[in-house]
Amino acid sequence: MSGTFLPRVLPFLIASSGLMADQIPVRHLEGRVHGFLVLRDTGGDLLASGTSMQRYDGNRVTNELSFRFKDGSVHQETAVFSQRKLFRLLSYHLVQKGPTFKRAMDVSVNATSGDVVIKYTEDDGKEKTISERMKLPPDLANGMVTTLLGDIDPKALKSTVSMLAATPKPRLVKLEISPAGDDTFTVGGVAGKAQRFVVHVDIGGISGVIAPLIGKQPPDVQVWIATGGAPGFVKSEGPLFADGPPWRIEFASPVWPKGSTSEKE
Repeated sequence: MSGTFLPRVLPFLIASSGLMADQIPVRHLEGRVHGFLVLRDTGGDLLASGTSMQRYDGNRVTNELSFRFKDGSVHQETAVFSQRKLFRLLSYHLVQKGPTFKRAMDVSVNATSGDVVIKYTEDDGKEKTISERMKLPPDLANGMVTTLLGDIDPKALKSTVSMLAATPKPRLVKLEISPAGDDTFTVGGVAGKAQRFVVHVDIGGISGVIAPLIGKQPPDVQVWIATGGAPGFVKSEGPLFADGPPWRIEFASPVWPKGSTSEKE
């Protein structure tokens, strides 16, 4: 299963880089998906439950991710992209609100026109809106990173894509994606393999030199993609918002109540 799990992990990046980026070719066509997810802290405690739903109409794919937290907070993300030979983002919408998040955010991106609208709340609770028209690159990957991980050349030492970040001011950054070896997991006692990728934010320029010194360099995010004929998302680990702790996103299996029909069969 593919999805959009990285954009919400990296909505807070802080400057743009001068690296060349790659528009990823389509090697596996995306289709219909309805998956159940859980979000946990590094100690394994459940923080939120969610769903990942994907539908397609020809070469146009819509991927929706949502998480609802125990404290009522909500994370919703929608990415619409085309898969005609090369992946191309068409539109993106991110909503984060509730006590889990340090700042409520509503980010809308029209990747075709370049229109970007960011609504957010300041520390004093006042609502602000930023509207800009930007020249957005064709490799923009908001909401698509884990989808792209299933299609990049697994032998490539490094791939680079662009992402638009809300800081809250919109900024373009580069993500460096590098393979970091294979890990083994089991499902029902049967072993499987997943390729682990590290996603690193290259800030570049003088900002890149200063950021690690002042604690502003975003941490790397790790993503595991199952190998085989149909690569798919297995797990990711990284923060969900600016200065947030590392959290883990994994699939969840339905739990049936006792006495249900499925248990009697």
